[in-house]
Amino acid sequence: MTSEVLNVDTAHRLVMDVLVASDTSSVNAKSVADALIGAELAGQAGHGLRRVPAYAAQARAGKVKGHAVPAASRIRPGAVRIDGGYGFAFPALDLAIDQLSLIAPEQGIAIAGIHRSHHAGVAGITVERLAECGLVALMFANAPAAMAPWGGKKALFGTDPIAFAAPVANGDPIVVDVSLSKVARGKLMAAKQKSEQIPEGWALDPNGNPTTDPAAGMAGTMIPLGDAKGTALALMVELMCAGLTGANYAYEQTSFFDDKGDPPGTGQALIAIDPSAFGSGALERFAEMAGLIAAQEGARVPGTRRRVVATRIRENGIEVDASLLQEIGSLTA
Repeated sequence: MTSEVLNVDTAHRLVMDVLVASDTSSVNAKSVADALIGAELAGQAGHGLRRVPAYAAQARAGKVKGHAVPAASRIRPGAVRIDGGYGFAFPALDLAIDQLSLIAPEQGIAIAGIHRSHHAGVAGITVERLAECGLVALMFANAPAAMAPWGGKKALFGTDPIAFAAPVANGDPIVVDVSLSKVARGKLMAAKQKSEQIPEGWALDPNGNPTTDPAAGMAGTMIPLGDAKGTALALMVELMCAGLTGANYAYEQTSFFDDKGDPPGTGQALIAIDPSAFGSGALERFAEMAGLIAAQEGARVPGTRRRVVATRIRENGIEVDASLLQEIGSLTA
């Protein structure tokens, strides 16, 4: 399969142009472009340019509201509720970061609950932004049903990422970002677009059998990370993101991958903590642990790889399948 290389600024401009041409405001288009190119820089291409055709189709169909303006309501001193207005998740996440970066230093801890939202992309990017504001951050995000409870066959949970970030004294933030399926569902989408098979052990077909066909896997269920432990954590995320915020549970949501049906109405929950809430020295203690990990041969502090990848991509550009680039380019008309 042939590919082409785009520099980062060109790719960002292309995403914006496609979304604006697809009935999305320029403000929202920039927020989405920041997130998708950020995903490419993090080495998470399944959450990057490959999402553009589906995003554009959904904006054109009204499944995602391209001109939505998220709104925040501070319902408790340390709690803010954000209505995404069935728009893209990223403007709502931008608003959450703005709110939490003000409230958490004042209260010591703060939570933002987002409802009527959409695909949240790479959760690690969001928590890293809060860490760059000097805050410890946790994020939970739900997504359309793709995993069955352990022992069951009907999908009730999404792949539901959990992310964590902490600032470090005189260093880069620690960033942990895990999907609760063995791999993110976006990897199946990417394999389907490339007409490639997936490894056995990623997904089950609609009959509950192991499959290497990405289309069958997307129609079936994802295999959870850590077996029963993964689905227990997915339950926790669903309760945090939907039971708590009033968003749709995974099984109530429509697909992120097509323009059919109502808006998915996903939810996200973000918690920000002032590391000085219990006294001084936390950042130095974080740095101590990061240093001990980095000192071990073969070990890597979570978040390190994404920065190496970002540097390489900024220097060399984003490699994009020619067919995908052609499809994206056709959407600017």
